Amino acid sequence: MSTANTSVMAGDAGHPKGLYFLFFTEMWERFSYYGMRAILIYYMMKQLMFAQDKASQIYGLYTGFVYFTPFFGGILADRVLGQRKTVIIGGVLMAAAQFLLASGPAMFYPGLILLILGNGAFKPNISTQVGGLYKSGDPRRDRAFSIFYVGINVGAFFSPLVCGTLGELYGWRYGFMSAGIGMLVGLAIYIYGQRYLAPDNIMTQRAAGTTGEKHTLNLVEMGKIKALIILCTLNILFWAVYEQQGNTLALWADTNTDRMILGWEMPASWLQSFNPAMIFLFTPFITWLWSWQSKRGKEPSSVAKMATGCFLVGISFLIMIPAAGAYSSGGKASLIWLVACTFMLTIGELYLSPVGLSLVTKLAPVRMVSMLMGMWFLSSFVGNYLCGFLGTYWEKMSKGGFFLLLSLVAFVAGFGMLAVLKPLKKAIGQGAPVDV
Repeated sequence: MSTANTSVMAGDAGHPKGLYFLFFTEMWERFSYYGMRAILIYYMMKQLMFAQDKASQIYGLYTGFVYFTPFFGGILADRVLGQRKTVIIGGVLMAAAQFLLASGPAMFYPGLILLILGNGAFKPNISTQVGGLYKSGDPRRDRAFSIFYVGINVGAFFSPLVCGTLGELYGWRYGFMSAGIGMLVGLAIYIYGQRYLAPDNIMTQRAAGTTGEKHTLNLVEMGKIKALIILCTLNILFWAVYEQQGNTLALWADTNTDRMILGWEMPASWLQSFNPAMIFLFTPFITWLWSWQSKRGKEPSSVAKMATGCFLVGISFLIMIPAAGAYSSGGKASLIWLVACTFMLTIGELYLSPVGLSLVTKLAPVRMVSMLMGMWFLSSFVGNYLCGFLGTYWEKMSKGGFFLLLSLVAFVAGFGMLAVLKPLKKAIGQGAPVDV
């Protein structure tokens, strides 16, 4: 244990070495996930010949359930297997699932089910291990999650370029195979880097002889959990709108956007690389801005940042309303509209998603951190399901009306977060060290 702790505390640039192994593990896992997601709706409509509303519903169910199972993966890690074993099992299942998808249409549904189960084991436990590298109150924790989030989006940037190109131009199976290979690379990195990670919570409990003991939550812990439940509920609306990137916005890019550049037509799946590219371009600016505000005592609270993220996502879809008008007038809409929309979506994501991940590790009792991280992802499950439901109206409404609907949903989430800010502080307690 002493060796592990030394490895955790040592590191470059003020961060433990384990952060960088988790960075690259998550980068390759997200390469696998987003590579498959980039071609999923096209595969269903062009290869499996599903109708648009059916494809959107399946997309919403799949992207929803990959955020449903992490709740149970967190419980499995906290109470039975520990985080490390659960992550490895999840990685193996996801790699196998991608190769099943590559084998042909008959394995489509089994492949999706394995991906859902594997992600449930992997997702909450890789994120909580980032928080486990730092002691309570360590100011590096928020910056660590920003670094980790860049890793997510490096993988998300390259995967549509690789998996999307292979799938669209050479055959869908090659897109799925490349996603599977990416997952195997991430798994190998994780296994090699385990000695640099913090000990599993369950292993620490076993060493102390406290495994299986029942713990009663005190009032402060109950208040923090209530605060997380409220935020998770509002988080649903954010993801219902944000996840349209891979659903209706992907359809807009494919059929309604002029993608010709100097006589060359950009593959539609490439447009899904815009968001992650902007994330690692603008993350340094956003973190600098928060640092600058902090020095002047003006940095927004975590929940205020998350509300800002919702408002920015709402604005992003307001931008698309003139694009819908341009399309309805004849011809395809300019690519500039989609780029501007993606830019606002990206800044909104940076204000909500990594802040939410960090807040979970701050508020959750240590013995429940993986389970409550799973609860955070559970809200994304409902949001993604709602994303699929909203997507069924894509061909039933005018495009401008549809984009306005999405914008209103995001604004409701933002105003909701501002409305509950004071009750959240009261629930946590005035003397609590965590500022929401």
